[in-house]
Amino acid sequence: MKTNLYRLPLMLIALVILTAAAWAGLIRLGWRLPALQPTLALNHGPLMVAGFFGTLISLERAVAMGKRWTYLSPLMSGLGGLLVAFGVDGLAGPVLITLGSVWLVLIFVVVLQQHWAGYTVVMAGGALALFIGNLLWLLGWPVHQFVLWWAAFLILTIAGERLELSRMVQLSRRRQIGFAVVTLIYVAGLLVLLPAWDLGVRITGVGMIGLALWLLLYDIARRTVKQTGLTRFIAVCLLSGYVWLGVSGVVGLIYGGLQAGPIYDTMLHAIFLGFVFVMVFGHAPIIFPAVLGFDIDYKSYFYLPLILLHASLILRLGGEMLGWGWARVWGGLMNEIAVLLYLGMIAPIKIVRKKA
Repeated sequence: MKTNLYRLPLMLIALVILTAAAWAGLIRLGWRLPALQPTLALNHGPLMVAGFFGTLISLERAVAMGKRWTYLSPLMSGLGGLLVAFGVDGLAGPVLITLGSVWLVLIFVVVLQQHWAGYTVVMAGGALALFIGNLLWLLGWPVHQFVLWWAAFLILTIAGERLELSRMVQLSRRRQIGFAVVTLIYVAGLLVLLPAWDLGVRITGVGMIGLALWLLLYDIARRTVKQTGLTRFIAVCLLSGYVWLGVSGVVGLIYGGLQAGPIYDTMLHAIFLGFVFVMVFGHAPIIFPAVLGFDIDYKSYFYLPLILLHASLILRLGGEMLGWGWARVWGGLMNEIAVLLYLGMIAPIKIVRKKA
């Protein structure tokens, strides 16, 4: 069986997990929706990061590797996510998700053996961060104590991919060293999280600010934003997402380790919605064709859900900080509408099988 015949089921599993995670998020915001199963709302974070993004990114990596054994990672993560989403009792779901992240680490061991470079090391660090976050979740740690490990999976993966693309502009030695320094600061913060949580959050905040500034100054998007069409759309997504990464870093630096509340939510959603999902908006027209073997035509109205996502996130986080419950609730709803609107836009648009 050719690998492209079972990419679609894995992608569909990821989208089912995303739907369940989004539904759980609305319940957590206070919308009176049927819970479907008792633990759904509690598993909003695990489903979104470990389930959906764990499956999606490991699938992308498997496609890039082109080896059948690599598909075990998205398969285990996806099946585990489905078990958690549908409330299957026991540890089967978390165990499968954790095993999926172990397999992703093994994939990167092979990648590093084949091609040792700064960007592959950074992306491998992201896979390791996912495993650590999943393991702590499996062991029953409070989510607030390891959620930044999950965030590191996405931040390091994206930063590594952008560093890889920066080879096209031939970065100077000084800029490469600058990237290494801010990344090491960020990783140092992660390591400090376990023995000194509050200090670790502040150090990771410094690292996020440094990464955001570096990406805003030196990422190739600074050049491609001057072009047109899909290339410019991707660049706009990237540059605006880096701003949200910086916002989260500032919040983490100033307020340190909080267990819950509006400031805690602001820091996390600036990362996961403002940074990560905006990256998804930018990369979906590239990732979907690469994974599924189809082309997607770019349309200028792709900007509409992007603008809605930014505006609704400002409303939501502003509501969090100012104590406006209505703004938080409606902003959160519009966050999810923006994501669904974008997925709906790219799905039916002249999807044509690539020519051989």
